[in-house]
Amino acid sequence: MKMLTSFAVISATAVALAACQTPAERIGSKEDTLAAAGFTVLPANTPQRKTELAQLPPNKFVPKTTGDTTQYVYADPVVCGCLYIGDQKAYGAYRQDVLAKNIADEQQMAAMTYQDNWDWGGWDWGPWGGGWWRR
Repeated sequence: MKMLTSFAVISATAVALAACQTPAERIGSKEDTLAAAGFTVLPANTPQRKTELAQLPPNKFVPKTTGDTTQYVYADPVVCGCLYIGDQKAYGAYRQDVLAKNIADEQQMAAMTYQDNWDWGGWDWGPWGGGWWRR
């Protein structure tokens, strides 16, 4: 029961911390990862670019295929008012970075959950008795 309580507290804390981030902060973090993965940033610094940026779905990837080449476009009208453009390699690197971050977050959560000392005294070991794992 103690472990369940600890897990609930840690989970609630993680959710609360994530909720403390504004949407702009979450998007900004994503954009740091996009830039690190090799996406090119194009500012919407002309009226024509601003109009075209407004026509794209915000903060979503849109693949654009021409012949054998696929480019990925990510519009950010909120944080930078810009467009991120990357090829398949940049998109793959971005996805790999996100996957690695998710795995690291899960491992950290598991480590925090299992830091608590378990109290095995409440287990009914039946005919085997308690403490067999210590032999």
